[in-house]
Amino acid sequence: MASVALSAAAAAATAATTSRRLPASAKLSLSPSSSSSLKLLGSTPIVSRLFLNPKRCSAAPLPSRAFSSAAAAPKCLASDPEQLKLAREDIRELLKTTFSHPILVRLGWHDAGTYNKNIEEWPRRGGANGSLRFEIELKHAANAGLVNALKLIQPLKDKYSDVTYADLFQLASATAVEEAGGPKIPMKYGRVDVSAPEQCPEEGRLPSAGPPSPADHLREVFYRMGLNDKEIVALSGAHTLGRSRPDRSGWGKPETKYTKDGPGAPGGQSWTAQWLKFDNSYFTDIKEKKDEDLLVLPTDGVLFEDPAFKVYAEKYAEDQEAFFKDYAEAHAKLSNLGAKFDPPEGIVIDDGPSQPVPEKFVAAKYSSGKRELSENMKQKIRAEYQAVGGSPDKPLQSNYFLNIIIVIGVLALLTSLVGN
Repeated sequence: MASVALSAAAAAATAATTSRRLPASAKLSLSPSSSSSLKLLGSTPIVSRLFLNPKRCSAAPLPSRAFSSAAAAPKCLASDPEQLKLAREDIRELLKTTFSHPILVRLGWHDAGTYNKNIEEWPRRGGANGSLRFEIELKHAANAGLVNALKLIQPLKDKYSDVTYADLFQLASATAVEEAGGPKIPMKYGRVDVSAPEQCPEEGRLPSAGPPSPADHLREVFYRMGLNDKEIVALSGAHTLGRSRPDRSGWGKPETKYTKDGPGAPGGQSWTAQWLKFDNSYFTDIKEKKDEDLLVLPTDGVLFEDPAFKVYAEKYAEDQEAFFKDYAEAHAKLSNLGAKFDPPEGIVIDDGPSQPVPEKFVAAKYSSGKRELSENMKQKIRAEYQAVGGSPDKPLQSNYFLNIIIVIGVLALLTSLVGN
């Protein structure tokens, strides 16, 4: 569940998506009031690996003639860029078989959502630092059920030991949004992990699903993170993913026509009909409020009741492209909150294809055989070039220019044939 309210309601609900695929020995009670899951978590081999995983440094390849001790010193970043790329591919494969998009989105959000902009000291300020892997933070009511997300992530952490938990949580969250059909998130990596449970934030920093004054509550929590009204509403749109279960969170129906057949463990109540598809239906469905099988929490409904929130909610209900743009920016901002990066500028793993450099216009370059074009032909080519917006100092894309040349060449050939 990608709950922007990061609520206890959302907390337990999404665990059901993955629980059916866990070994019987690993299926835990997800009730916020029960500590049995945490006791089992503390006694399993998985947890010993969840707590500390020493970071290894590897020496960068050196030129054969580099002999100085300074040049031979190993370069140690928080996370290895190549391992980040490989981990992302494994997350994509994991999502295809587990349908765990909602709970992985929530995992990243709840690690970052503890940030307090009024505290400068790291890691006391909270935020995206991997602290959610410790039992003391897993006990927080809003994090009920996230043990199942950790069980999904831990094999990847074991495989890619040179990726921090903080990066892995945020990588999984952003990838889940994208794989569910959402926007591409402009992410950077290199987050440093906390090293001990004593560095976890205190409970109470994450939002509640049903506070007495929903609008005031959302602003109190998200303003503390340094987010504004537009970002609150945009992030709320991630409720398009996931379900809530009354037996675990106290919210929602036991089953609806949209959830009775899964995927994953059936049951619960979703915010949208297609609760594994990321789109703007969360806003359209809340606005219409015509389907009793769809969930609307107090923190959802207030988006169309509070005057400032309503401006953005109405916009996103009408314009999915605007929602995707604002959501991508807000998600990226949330994922960086409170993080300490190594290197300080972060690591970008989305290089993208290199853009071809347009060819600068030089009419004399286009000759016929061994003869250079006549001045008259050069002027014709230059005139055609400038007619479509080009100039010697303002290149056009090469393929477009070549099309012009081909047309002119064909015309010249036809003129020659007719003349002969």
